Amino acid sequence: MIEKASMNEIMKESPSKEETSFSSFVVDVRNLAKRYGDFAAVNDLTLQVKKGEIFGFLGHNGAGKTTTINMLTTLLEPSSGSGKVAGYDIINESLEVRRRIGYLPENVQFYDSMTAYENLEYFAKLSGIKKPDSQIWEVLDFLDARSYADKKISALSKGMRQRIGIAQAIIHEPEILFLDEPTTGLDPFGVKQLRDIILRLNSQKGITIFMNTHLLQEVTKTCSTIGVLNHGSLIYLDSLSNTMKRFKDEGSLEDIYLNIENNEEE
Repeated sequence: MIEKASMNEIMKESPSKEETSFSSFVVDVRNLAKRYGDFAAVNDLTLQVKKGEIFGFLGHNGAGKTTTINMLTTLLEPSSGSGKVAGYDIINESLEVRRRIGYLPENVQFYDSMTAYENLEYFAKLSGIKKPDSQIWEVLDFLDARSYADKKISALSKGMRQRIGIAQAIIHEPEILFLDEPTTGLDPFGVKQLRDIILRLNSQKGITIFMNTHLLQEVTKTCSTIGVLNHGSLIYLDSLSNTMKRFKDEGSLEDIYLNIENNEEE
């Protein structure tokens, strides 16, 4: 059995504030918390994500992953702590944060009676793009989804809706894209297509990815850094390569994940 690394040991291996300038972090939160009465959905979260990373945020159902994303995307105000996304304060500069992020929730909401193009045009204008036609076709082409443009949302499959959801989330060219359980409801082919899109968004457009997921197999194929949340507390944070080295005797990322969570419970 691998001995559990403490959070202090893990954080020591990460660059210090002096070693890495603040501007290199697209997400920088300190002691962030969300409480509902005596219940802490997120507890004292300190986390930094560098520009250009694909960050995988792991945890069991109810661990606090979605609550964290809701705070980082300014949909939910923290109870305490502070945070910056794309260099702007998530509480005091929420409008600036929203201009610089994209967000794909677990269940994408569109106007079903409108076409994919009409939905994208509507949401693009809400994002401040006055004449979005060229951007719409550009993102549809990038996502290989031009053929969906004239179809009503109600006629699209889950995978097709996910592509239009990503198109809506990146049409304003965000610095960071937040994905909340993006593979939910997709078949294996749809999961692979989404994985390829995430990798291309990162490598070709330079978008930082912050992804909540429970599919460990996908993490090994997409993510450069992982964090593990357990009952609202961050119990592990490191690069994927360092993680595989630290737990080299474990057979898979699933074994590593269970090791980390089980040791935390002990």
